[in-house]
Amino acid sequence: MSHIVIDAREYATSTGRYISKLVHNLDTIDTEHDYTILLKPQDIDGVTFSNPRFTKMACPYKEFTFQEQIGLLQQIRGLHADLVHFAKDHQPVRYKGTTVTTMHDLTTMRFVNPDKQALVYKFKQGVYKWVVKKVARKSNALITPSEFVKQDIVAYTSVNSSKITVTYEAAEAITDTSEPVSGLQNKRFIMYIGRPTPHKNLPRLIEAFAQLKGQHPDLQLVLAGKFDSNYAHIKQNAESKQIANIVFTDRVSEGQLRWLYEHCEAYIFPSLSEGFGLPGLEAMVHGAPVVSSNATCLPEIYGDAAHYFNPLNIQSMSDAINEVLTDQNLRQTLITAGRSQAARYSWQRMTKQTLDIYNQLLKH
Repeated sequence: MSHIVIDAREYATSTGRYISKLVHNLDTIDTEHDYTILLKPQDIDGVTFSNPRFTKMACPYKEFTFQEQIGLLQQIRGLHADLVHFAKDHQPVRYKGTTVTTMHDLTTMRFVNPDKQALVYKFKQGVYKWVVKKVARKSNALITPSEFVKQDIVAYTSVNSSKITVTYEAAEAITDTSEPVSGLQNKRFIMYIGRPTPHKNLPRLIEAFAQLKGQHPDLQLVLAGKFDSNYAHIKQNAESKQIANIVFTDRVSEGQLRWLYEHCEAYIFPSLSEGFGLPGLEAMVHGAPVVSSNATCLPEIYGDAAHYFNPLNIQSMSDAINEVLTDQNLRQTLITAGRSQAARYSWQRMTKQTLDIYNQLLKH
């Protein structure tokens, strides 16, 4: 019997699907090891386990802070773990025990976030680049969600590729009752959901949409996700160019997201950089034809089930979307292929692969 600690501070965040699914499935399948799951204090009450070998513990140390480097280090040392799994690359770099680190992508070090104070962000970005190399080299094993990210990390950090395992993530059908979004019933719309940070490439999507309106004057573009200062800037820019019919929904419920997927003309993913591309796969589960950027990992994950464009070329994006809007055979082919492609991925398989990594390290 071994004691495994999992840093699950991202459990309840918008990017925490990976760690929440991993912990949930480990809770179901692993009856051999003891686990301590580190969670943010505000998330403790919302997380329950059926496995008596699982214990939850509050971890008040915020990501990317000096407190993380000192406080979290002391907390983990006090737990006397046989293995620690850090679900993201930010972690106490001075921890010397057996570790597994999941590296989702290297996007943060390549793009700025205008929502943050520029000098502070630049400093943190510099620290992050150093941390990535340090963590990649000191971790006993690394996990990535795609072959693209694996090769990207090898190229950037010079670690041996043999220490990196690709464990593909997955998308599952939303079980909440489908709930219409006010004002969109009986409307034709294409959609995107997610953050509006620069690598998501939304300004080019809006320019492509402006071109499409000539052929599809009734079409609307739905941008779903928390309406922050980045979204406010994007909205202001669209209004200054008098591009109409863009709907900013702010946060949507799971039921509303399901309804958007089920009723959109197409799901558009214009991103310049992804580690896996979960929203597009989730759209496929719900029968939305996906029109995607051909950048980074996306062709690897979506295969032949998406219609691709060059994300740096607005005309390429506009043409690809128009083809899906006007070619019913292409549209139906994408819907059918999308459901099949999404079904190839499994959270259970990902969890079993991860548990295999734990067991291999614990044998040594």
